[in-house]
Amino acid sequence: MGASVLLGLSIGVERFVHRKPVDFRPFMIIAAASCALAIGILDLADRSSDPSLTIDPAKVMSGVMTGIGFLGAGALFRERHYVQGAGSAASIWAAGGIGIVCGLGSVWLGAMVAIVVVLTLLIGRHFVSDYAVGTGEGSEDQS
Repeated sequence: MGASVLLGLSIGVERFVHRKPVDFRPFMIIAAASCALAIGILDLADRSSDPSLTIDPAKVMSGVMTGIGFLGAGALFRERHYVQGAGSAASIWAAGGIGIVCGLGSVWLGAMVAIVVVLTLLIGRHFVSDYAVGTGEGSEDQS
């Protein structure tokens, strides 16, 4: 659980430092809750002795990731012909995935995903056009 929170924080800090619309807290919360749900469903499946109770952890995790996708959609907004917030939306979804894989016991995989996400966000900033960040030609804040 601690690893999922710290890995979610690593993504959230990058978003926070670059003043994106989503600060670091949701990343930590999403990663922790996803981790707890993964641990809880695996524990329930292991402890259940009722033969009529069927638990498919994959379905539960699929539902979790779908729900997190809706949260990420809230980070998206359109300005003229450009969609902004896609990096934050994808990062929110990734934080959920990191929480799930940590909850499944694959902390190393969660760490690898967090590293890839943070590096992609940091390196990718240099390749995003001025249009995408609202400072290019046609932006209303030009003088």
